[in-house]
Amino acid sequence: MFSTTVTFEMEISFEGKRALVTGAGQGIGRETVKKLASCGAKVVALSRTPEHLQSLTVEVPSLETICVDLADWDATRKAIQCVGPIDCLVNNAAVALLESFMEITPANIDRSFNVNVKSVINVSQVVAKSMIDRKLGGAIVNVSSQASQAALADHTVYCGTKGALDMVSKVMALELGPYQIRVNCVNPTVVMTAMGKIGWSKPGKAEPMLKKIPLGRFAEVHEVVDAILFLLSDKAAMINGATLPIDGGFLAC
Repeated sequence: MFSTTVTFEMEISFEGKRALVTGAGQGIGRETVKKLASCGAKVVALSRTPEHLQSLTVEVPSLETICVDLADWDATRKAIQCVGPIDCLVNNAAVALLESFMEITPANIDRSFNVNVKSVINVSQVVAKSMIDRKLGGAIVNVSSQASQAALADHTVYCGTKGALDMVSKVMALELGPYQIRVNCVNPTVVMTAMGKIGWSKPGKAEPMLKKIPLGRFAEVHEVVDAILFLLSDKAAMINGATLPIDGGFLAC
């Protein structure tokens, strides 16, 4: 008699790769930067808050940083054009300006779409052009939300931006795919970042949402980061144009 042991390796390496992460100062973006660096990538972190970039550099000394407001199209474009070739892009930056439908203001519509949608197009255009010119392909992951596919009270504009982001991503996948550039979305539920813990710690607010999640809990940051890295990696080489829920089954109900 004999026994056979099969070991399935899921180690992911980004050695020799350069990655750009937007919204890198806090939460999902910050942890994505740290995980990419630990997997061998040379990482460029973008944030509009210099203090966040300074503290992140202490944790990741090899980090390159860009401090710019993504809502500024021209300044962003100029900054991205100076960072050099990028193999992996994570469009994570977003704003959530919550208002009831009858109280929505034009300023918040503009700010939300400028950051959550226009900046993704802007940054991705610059990065994708370099990928195309280099003829080496690449991977882009856009951080969307379950709010792209489910109506949430007081989230009219936010839901609208994330729904737009999902479709922008699919068209990007269609048009950039022939250049071997893959584009995918991750669509998390509430995530337990430091800000998420503050916003969703009260039982009265959390319980109605938790009741809609079959797994009965919110997502941890590392669960979103792990999905991002998988989609960026060669392990996901045939995944393109997907929207991946990280929601414990919320969207399945």
